[in-house]
Amino acid sequence: MAGGSTGTSDGGSGAFVIKPWELHGEGREFEKIGRELGKAVGALEKGLAALGTPWGADQPGSAFAAVYGPSHGELVGGLRGLAGQVGQVGAGLHAMAERTTDTDTSAASGFGGFAGTTGPGASPTGPGASPIASPAASPAVHTQDAGATPEVAPVVPKDMSV
Repeated sequence: MAGGSTGTSDGGSGAFVIKPWELHGEGREFEKIGRELGKAVGALEKGLAALGTPWGADQPGSAFAAVYGPSHGELVGGLRGLAGQVGQVGAGLHAMAERTTDTDTSAASGFGGFAGTTGPGASPTGPGASPIASPAASPAVHTQDAGATPEVAPVVPKDMSV
């Protein structure tokens, strides 16, 4: 995602581009990484269990076992939790993409947008046609004035033709 997967900043002007199809792609990647991490944790757990208790029953071995037991459980539990959270990032990216598409569709219809055009570069025809592209076909451009507080004033798109 770094380096412009969801678009690029507009040179410090506060504008950024959201491409829902790329958010979905990144979401799938996070879900895949979460599944792979879960499998790796399972393999680690099996490997450690196969070792048994090689540290012995003497004093140093018993001291190690006293520390290892709880630490092992915390480590494996933490790694399993991390795998789940990575997968949830993917689900969050999918939700963000859907909300962006829904918002753009709503905004386009509010500005006299047109229905039925699809695909990159699709545009309406005829005199007086709206320059607003189909939300599914173009990324959303969102801007926020410097110093504006999102909770106080909504972010209003300045240019929806990109």
